[in-house]
Amino acid sequence: MHGNTDSEASYVSSPPRRQAYYVQSPSHESTPAHSPAGSPPHSASLGRHSRESSTSRYSGSIKPGGSGKINPNQAERGEMWREEGIIKEEEAGLLEEEVDEMEERKGLPRRCYVLGFMLAFLVLFFFFALILWGASHNKHPIISMDSITFHNFVIQAGTDASLVPTELSTLNSTVKLSYRNTGTFFGVHVSSTPLVVYYSQVVLATGNINKFYQSRKSQRSLTVLVGGNAVPLYGGGSSLSSTPGKAGYNVPIPLTLNFTIRSRAYVLGKLVKPKFYSIVQCSLNLDQTKLGTKVSLKNSCRYGN
Repeated sequence: MHGNTDSEASYVSSPPRRQAYYVQSPSHESTPAHSPAGSPPHSASLGRHSRESSTSRYSGSIKPGGSGKINPNQAERGEMWREEGIIKEEEAGLLEEEVDEMEERKGLPRRCYVLGFMLAFLVLFFFFALILWGASHNKHPIISMDSITFHNFVIQAGTDASLVPTELSTLNSTVKLSYRNTGTFFGVHVSSTPLVVYYSQVVLATGNINKFYQSRKSQRSLTVLVGGNAVPLYGGGSSLSSTPGKAGYNVPIPLTLNFTIRSRAYVLGKLVKPKFYSIVQCSLNLDQTKLGTKVSLKNSCRYGN
């Protein structure tokens, strides 16, 4: 009975041994899968921590039956899946970066092509405009004076607007001329300064040319009325007389006709618009015995630009 009591006492005093299982974490050093019964309490807590971390990291790898054991093959597959996911993400990121780089490389030449095309277009445009400008300046219009007809000429005594006594002159005439546009690919807008008839430095008569447009390679004839009514001479016409039989009646009166014609062409819109100036100066004589007769001006005028 004493022997049985000792064995029973030893059986009661020695606790039963339980086998502990631990899961190895891939990021930590390997932990023994088996620990003897005399392991310290912190080993058990480490095992619990390892099981919790493995459970959260590899969800679904623990059998639902619940012995707490993890299949090593399932843990390896979970690790492989995780690594494959990371590799795929890295490959996708690299692929996106390569695509962006390719787009940037493609975009730069395209912008260069656009800038080069615009620059070439501007150069050609201005070169073409320069050619048109040079060609248009050689196409100066031609003015031809035809004739002048004096209809009447009267000298009489009178007063000016301030009632100063002086000789007054009245002259009416008609001037004919022609205008020709020599431009082959542009029309011109034409205007003129007044036509002025001078005796010495005294203005006897004036006339105006209305503005007009002349198409390319064409011409027209112009008739301008030039006259002056009761123009004060202030002693400048003391030698003039319009009465037959008086001194100076049969003497031709030297006169001068001056005016300037302005022509403007719009070759390329308002970018190329050359201007032309035609200055006309004519010297002629007024013969009172031939009033109403045409006086030719073809050899009596000078033309300038």
